[in-house]
Amino acid sequence: QVQLVESGGGSVQAGGSLRLSCAASGYSTCMGWFRQAPGKGRENIAQISSDGKITYLDSAKGRFTISKDNAKNTLYLQMNSLKPEDTAMYYCAAGSSPACRWSLLWPADFDDWGQGTQVTVSS
Repeated sequence: QVQLVESGGGSVQAGGSLRLSCAASGYSTCMGWFRQAPGKGRENIAQISSDGKITYLDSAKGRFTISKDNAKNTLYLQMNSLKPEDTAMYYCAAGSSPACRWSLLWPADFDDWGQGTQVTVSS
């Protein structure tokens, strides 16, 4: 089991930027960022495989960038041009599904989760 700790959330105005970090206690072949707004399901924003293959949710393309520092076992999510509809709890997830390289995965495909970090975007 991998322990995941997110940080970097906060409150920003529309158009602003935030960088989320997720420190992992161990190695996983697939890591991703999810978000969940009140009353909605958990949504996969972006994921990265062990060989660096990245997959984004269509609505995240061009504004969000996922990256990973393997030496630090840390996952990042750079979020630019934030919109009020980006307001949600953001979660880091880790798993081992080989499908990580070619399709955006569901929450059930991940084994370990962080506690979440809140992002609030005001208009």
